[in-house]
Amino acid sequence: MENEKIFNMNFSKVYPLLIQKAERKKRTADEVFAVTEWLTGYKTEEIKSALGSEISYGDFFRNAPFMNPDKAYVTGSICGIRIENIEDPLMKDIRILDKLVDELAKGKSLDKILK
Repeated sequence: MENEKIFNMNFSKVYPLLIQKAERKKRTADEVFAVTEWLTGYKTEEIKSALGSEISYGDFFRNAPFMNPDKAYVTGSICGIRIENIEDPLMKDIRILDKLVDELAKGKSLDKILK
C-alpha cells in the first residue's frame, strides 16, 4: 500500500526534491537530468515537460522510453533498504534513481556513477 502512495505522487512534486538534494551538495540540476536520462531513456526536454504535467511518479517510470539494462549493477542501500532486495520492479527503479542522485550528492563523478 505504501508503494501505491509513492507511485501516485505527482512527478512534479517529487523530482524537484531530487534536484534540491543534489544542489544542496553543490551538484547541478543538469547532473540529475543526466542520471535520469541514463536510467530511463527520457531526454532532458521530455523530463522538463513531465515536470509541467500531471503525470504520476509511477507513470513516469512505467512510460520510460528505455530502462537502461545496466541498472542491474546499481546496488547498495537507500533509505536503509538494499536495492537488490526490493521485489517490486517499479519501486526498484524509483529507488535506483534515488541512489544515483544520492551518489551525486556524495560527490561521486558523473562518469563513475554512469559507468
